[in-house]
Amino acid sequence: MNFDYNQKTKDLLTRLDAFLEENIYPLEKEYHQFTTTQLWKKHPATEGLKAKARAAGLWNLFLPEEYGDCSPGLTNLEYAPLAERMGRVLWASEIFNCNAPDTGNMEVLAKYGTDSQREQWLKPLLSGDIRSAFLMTEPAVASSDATNIETRIQADGGDYLINGRKWWSTGAMHPDCKVFIVMGKTDPSAHRHQQQSMILVPADNPGVEIVRPLDAFGTYDSPFGHAEIQLSDVRVPRENIILGPGRGFEIAQGRLGPGRIHHCMRLIGVAQRSLELMAKRVSEREAFGRPISKFSSIRQEIARSACEIEQARLLTLSAADRIDRHGIKAAKDLVAMIKIVAPQMAQNVIDRSIQAHGGMGVSSVDLPLADFWAYARSIRLADGPDEVHMFQLGRNVIGKYNG
Repeated sequence: MNFDYNQKTKDLLTRLDAFLEENIYPLEKEYHQFTTTQLWKKHPATEGLKAKARAAGLWNLFLPEEYGDCSPGLTNLEYAPLAERMGRVLWASEIFNCNAPDTGNMEVLAKYGTDSQREQWLKPLLSGDIRSAFLMTEPAVASSDATNIETRIQADGGDYLINGRKWWSTGAMHPDCKVFIVMGKTDPSAHRHQQQSMILVPADNPGVEIVRPLDAFGTYDSPFGHAEIQLSDVRVPRENIILGPGRGFEIAQGRLGPGRIHHCMRLIGVAQRSLELMAKRVSEREAFGRPISKFSSIRQEIARSACEIEQARLLTLSAADRIDRHGIKAAKDLVAMIKIVAPQMAQNVIDRSIQAHGGMGVSSVDLPLADFWAYARSIRLADGPDEVHMFQLGRNVIGKYNG
């Protein structure tokens, strides 16, 4: 395995770093102040920055090369370090049109959508003109087991009628969110993995009600947000179904691989920046008559953090390489490993950085560490609970050594 970055990736990293230094880091505190006081509004600089990123050739970098004309031609392995860089600022990915959940939704439409679905929804998503949300999780059932999902998608003449309640629908509060991908049951009597389907629902469709925004650890993640949504007799044409009835799990498996590489690399970017901030802070402060950096316990925490970050980075690059070479199915165990490792690693490193910063570390006014911690802790659920990934990975490992 050789994970040295090729020249294409190095060139893009150089341009991406320059863009972050010039346009993103200087705006970080102002952006935070705006989005925490002006809920569900875009910062005024957002569209201008997106135009700059597009002009700089730093646009839609996430879409793998097998998607043809839609893709900038990067492999998952080539894109992974770019996702890490973007992850250093929580909102930066949107500027490059590489933010979740839109990346996963665009991959679904690019891979499984019809020509008309791509024209109506993928094209404006790729242009950054609209945003989208993914509606799977439900408040009434344990949605970590997606077979529990109760939302009904019932055929009614030439249409489908959708009824159910969703929550933690990331992106649904964004002012530019125009379409949802909804997962629900079209045939409850079918095999448990053929009951579910995915369907496109315009956000302004009659019967769609935003019940409330949900905060995660005290933050609303504006302007994207996480919504609870009631779907009551929502009527959409049958052609809005993606791939076909009963194909929801098939689509989900195709969606989850590359998207989880993105999440894990963004988490590594968050952890790496937290480590850098910690190293800088302990070099600047004194306690009990000497620099904090001289204390053995501090050095151990920094050394441990550097090791854990590099381990997670290499594991994630290995998963990306396996997907590129052999497909998502062959990489399923590695993908499960990074889902287990990366969020917990990031949470631990961020926590150490907060501790080293003292009182400054717990406030999001001057530093992003508190928001970083909330993000990493949330991903341990949003990306599927740790317990589910460990259950499945453990089952696979036992089976591997028992014929």
